[in-house]
Amino acid sequence: MDKLTKREAEVMNLVSIGLNNQEISQRLCISNHTTKAHLSSIYRKLGTNNRVLIAKHGFEQDFIRKEPEE
Repeated sequence: MDKLTKREAEVMNLVSIGLNNQEISQRLCISNHTTKAHLSSIYRKLGTNNRVLIAKHGFEQDFIRKEPEE
């Protein structure tokens, strides 16, 4: 697995707490297109196209924070 960038890690964390693409975009002050690009990169790096599996992987690797930063 390729290493996730800091921004991809942030997106992964927000996916894990249940935010949709629009909410992620607003939280990170990025466009929806950029959010989708980060998700595509995460999917490729993790070998999946499923948001639930992204969150599961993050928790299993102790990569996801339990509480999101505001």
